[in-house]
Amino acid sequence: MAKVSNIAARRLYKMTNMETVFQRTPTLKNCQTHYCPGCGHGVAHRLVAETIDELGIRDRTIGIAPVGCAVLAYDYLDVDMVEVPHGRPPAVATGMKRTNPDKIIFSYQGDGDLAAIGTAEIIHAANRAERITVVFINNAVFGMTGGQMAPTTLVGQVTATTQHGRNTTEQGYPLRMCEIMALLPGAIYVERCTLTSPAQIRNAKKAVRHAFELQVNEAEGLAFVELLSACPTYWRMSPAKALEWIENEMIKVFPVGRLRG
Repeated sequence: MAKVSNIAARRLYKMTNMETVFQRTPTLKNCQTHYCPGCGHGVAHRLVAETIDELGIRDRTIGIAPVGCAVLAYDYLDVDMVEVPHGRPPAVATGMKRTNPDKIIFSYQGDGDLAAIGTAEIIHAANRAERITVVFINNAVFGMTGGQMAPTTLVGQVTATTQHGRNTTEQGYPLRMCEIMALLPGAIYVERCTLTSPAQIRNAKKAVRHAFELQVNEAEGLAFVELLSACPTYWRMSPAKALEWIENEMIKVFPVGRLRG
């Protein structure tokens, strides 16, 4: 009996004295997620929150979220956040940064926002070398409004508005925003990453951190990070299959890597 009691005591000691190897970073709010299973937004939020805490800039960071699945970033990131009309984060970020140069201003945008109604906004902000950070979530579909074709939808991809697959004759080709941004001298850093594996997520974290560091260090220009993210609900796939689809299909059209800076 004594031996059994000693074993139980040792197990209890180990359970109550375990080393903490991972915990929620303070800028990430302790709340239940509303995102669909397998959605990449939650991972992207964590990368942004960790970066803000590691750089010690939480008290002077302002985030901008537009219409779309990205809009609810303010429910998860415990920093000052502003909701703006669809496609307008770069314009609002421009005004915020110019009037508050000591603040760290970032926009968090989806492809339906940044690459559709907001295309002119992001291109002109980069062309003016605005000193802001842009986190661009590309899941190749309009998520919040029902799964319609986005500018980044792949050729042949089935959506609510391309039920036989995207056709280049009728809908044109996917818009590759990193390649466009890399042509503009005012975009001092452009990189595309994916959220499909732990290794790729670590690379994405490095990219997000570098984009924020440039602004912290008062670099003259816009930093742009694109994250390829899954939308299992409107891709009509399981979360596991959605990650495979990014690796097998999406990366062919949107290759990962640093394009500028």
